Amino acid sequence: MDFTYDTEHDDLRSAVRALLQRRYPPSDGGRIVEQAEKPDADGWAELGRMGALGLTIDSDHGGMGASLVEASIVAEEIGRCLAPEPYVESLVLGARLIASAGTPEQRRTMEPALAAGTHRVVLAHLEPGALSRVTAARWSGAWELSGVKEPVVGGAEADLLVVTAEVDCRLLLFVVESGSDGLEIDGYPTHDHRRAARVSLRGAPAHLLGDDGHEDRRGLVGAALAEAKLLLCHEALGLMETAVGLTSEYLRVRTQFGKPLMAFQALTFRAADMYVAMEMARSTTMWATMAVAEGSPLGLEACHRAAVETGRAGRFVGEQAVQLHGGIGVTAEHPVGHVLSRLTAIDHTALTSMDAVEWLREAPATRSAAPELLLADPRHGSRSA
Repeated sequence: MDFTYDTEHDDLRSAVRALLQRRYPPSDGGRIVEQAEKPDADGWAELGRMGALGLTIDSDHGGMGASLVEASIVAEEIGRCLAPEPYVESLVLGARLIASAGTPEQRRTMEPALAAGTHRVVLAHLEPGALSRVTAARWSGAWELSGVKEPVVGGAEADLLVVTAEVDCRLLLFVVESGSDGLEIDGYPTHDHRRAARVSLRGAPAHLLGDDGHEDRRGLVGAALAEAKLLLCHEALGLMETAVGLTSEYLRVRTQFGKPLMAFQALTFRAADMYVAMEMARSTTMWATMAVAEGSPLGLEACHRAAVETGRAGRFVGEQAVQLHGGIGVTAEHPVGHVLSRLTAIDHTALTSMDAVEWLREAPATRSAAPELLLADPRHGSRSA
């Protein structure tokens, strides 16, 4: 596998970084707190105008027709600037499922608006408990959904929701428009200064995604969740780069006993350990991304290994960054504490590194099976959000 980025990849990274650093200065801790209280749609629209939101959408529908590699570059820059955009949730968990399961007419209707950034779509998959399970009923040819989905990252700002529901032991996908009757979305800020929502459905009208309600969509959902896991690994890499950079600069300019902190060998060793942990996670994540992009049989195993390595590295790098900054590292005005909070949220709610360890330990026989069978296993598809 060739891990080298070409000039087009470098140009994409430069363009996205310039846009995000202008809108979301990574050193502004106050901005990070404020953005959770007052979401701004302009940043999302700008990403759409530059083509970042349509990278994996077919060129016939307004996208770029690119691969997961190009999307991973944008995800890293999202993490580097602590941008509040639900990029992974919309691009992979929303748009990918529409492309995979939607009819040609549904794709022509929805994908151009998603690629342009005029509409947002997210997946509503997780449920708070068995009593709130979403069910689908068909009346006179029309579908209605009832139940609760929570948490739905980016749900309060979404124009379209891709909702999963069990029908006769099959997992089906439905599209629900925001503002529909019977749909209630309660948005709230999370501890990492993003936004999530509780989506309540009470007979809400829905459109079946696809033209065949007899096909189980577990495999498609599992594949989307695996790709989302990888892109969140890349977002974590961008966060770790910011943490390492801020810490190195702090050790250089902060003085103690008349000397810069970098003059104390024990502190520089800890900063070096942060860098090594980050680069180990980068190697594993890039290998996993290439494995999935090339359709390797090791694709799903690579996703879980990347989740384990990145989860451990993220915790270590984030905690060390806060400790080396001292008291200022836990203030709202400094970004390093927000980096740790976001890394923790990614690990707990998306990477699920503990689940990945369990999967790698308990399923050696399953890992040798065909990748499409692995992704279709509901045990892995439903626990990775």
